Amino acid sequence: MDISILKSFLPEFILDYYTIVDFKEIGNVSTKQMEFELYLDEKNCIHQDVDSEEYESKGFLPPSRVQDFPIRGRALYLVIRRRRWRHKGTKSEINRRYF
Repeated sequence: MDISILKSFLPEFILDYYTIVDFKEIGNVSTKQMEFELYLDEKNCIHQDVDSEEYESKGFLPPSRVQDFPIRGRALYLVIRRRRWRHKGTKSEINRRYF
């Protein structure tokens, strides 16, 4: 499936901070209980109000699974991975808290 079509189903701000990395249709075809999963990874850019020279990306936090509005009668789940940012000196961590 062309992932660019999925952009029209998402709020605009999400694509400012996240990249679509995958889309899956899962479930039981015979019972017609299908659902969609849309996988999003946070972009590799730190908050605007944080000094990017002091922090570095250190992978992702465990994914969050958030239910969005249904599409064509099927449940839609956003599987979102947020980045962990670690301060180079103190080793303290920060992350975005949108989801």
